[in-house]
Amino acid sequence: MIDIAVLRADPDRVRENLRKKFQDNKLPLVDEALALDEKRRALQTEGDGLRAARNALSKQIGQLMREKKAQEAEQVKAQVNADAARLAAIETETAEVSERLKAIMMRLPNFISDETPIGRNDTENVERERFLEPKVPDFEVPYHVDILERLEGIDLDSARRTSGQGFYYLLGDVARLHSAVLAYARDFMIGKGFTYVIPPFMIRSDVVSGVMSFEEMDGMMYKIEGEDLYLIGTSEHSMIGRFMNTTLPAEKLPLTLTSYSPCFRKEKGAHGIEERGIYRIHQFEKQEMIVVCRPEESEMWYDRMWHYTVELFVSMGIPVRTLECCSGDLADLKYRSVDVEAWSPRQKKYFEVGSCSNLTDAQARRLGIRYKTEKGSAYAHTLNNTVVAPPRMLIAFLENHLNADGSVDIPEVLQPYMGGTKKLTPRS
Repeated sequence: MIDIAVLRADPDRVRENLRKKFQDNKLPLVDEALALDEKRRALQTEGDGLRAARNALSKQIGQLMREKKAQEAEQVKAQVNADAARLAAIETETAEVSERLKAIMMRLPNFISDETPIGRNDTENVERERFLEPKVPDFEVPYHVDILERLEGIDLDSARRTSGQGFYYLLGDVARLHSAVLAYARDFMIGKGFTYVIPPFMIRSDVVSGVMSFEEMDGMMYKIEGEDLYLIGTSEHSMIGRFMNTTLPAEKLPLTLTSYSPCFRKEKGAHGIEERGIYRIHQFEKQEMIVVCRPEESEMWYDRMWHYTVELFVSMGIPVRTLECCSGDLADLKYRSVDVEAWSPRQKKYFEVGSCSNLTDAQARRLGIRYKTEKGSAYAHTLNNTVVAPPRMLIAFLENHLNADGSVDIPEVLQPYMGGTKKLTPRS
């Protein structure tokens, strides 16, 4: 959510930002918000005047009563009662106008960075850097589910019977590898100075509406029937929600946190849940990182955070590249975002395995996250980034470490988390 003072002072900047994000349908909201803001301020001015007059009239009534001018005192009392009725109406109308204004302001997207390329969708994202040389082996790389099945590491049929499409059972060494990657990512981030957190996996609606746009919420979140609770789509939701309506001590910033959680997503509006694959699913686990910091630090942390993800993948021998997300691919709260994509030897192309975003103060405004300053307080900046998210990451891992005989090499950094295992061998 942007600052109403900015909208009031420079509405053309807001309109230009909407055009850059190809959200021309929201242009009428600018004038509507300005009109509501003007009406709200007029109501507040009238209300302040009536409150001030009430105090003066109350004193006048007392004076008239002391002077035994009862009839004049009754006339003033009538005025006080009329003003009180009008004040009550003003307060009701102000609340209604403020609520409508807030709803509009929450639909206006955050300002995008000057570094953000202009484009309509993810096909116009811009490649920035590559890390490690992508390789294609001299043997055919099977589909990832075929690799998993030969390792006796997955059961999709049973998951369909118990839960439906978009779920899976991981088994044996593959399940252990899944947990090993998460444990390694946890320790990797702790080594970078981040505090490890396991957050709640359900959050209330006021947190949901604070951490994401309404469009995202509708497309992602599972609602718990009969409860004001939603299953989280990522631990960022409850991690950022932890600081809702708080003013943080300045000396505590930056807050650098890394969290583990399962994630639940409807994937509404996506290209569909694969029949056999585990690339797009309803449930997965993830290691996340978030930062809450001062505004002047957020771009530094943005750059540092996505580099951590790249470093993690490179340490496991997985080639990756970074893509700067274009304006049309940015969610409404994002100021800037970069996707980390891993190399797929089977497809001979890269695919997304994580995303790093700087939301500046847009999320903090919705949630009321402030920090103390010499002049009072200011809104903090919030950032989030995927450290690693199996099982999508497992696809890249298996393809890049597959041998011609179907075995899968375990990188040295993961071997301690696998009980010293250096290779997974097919059982069938």
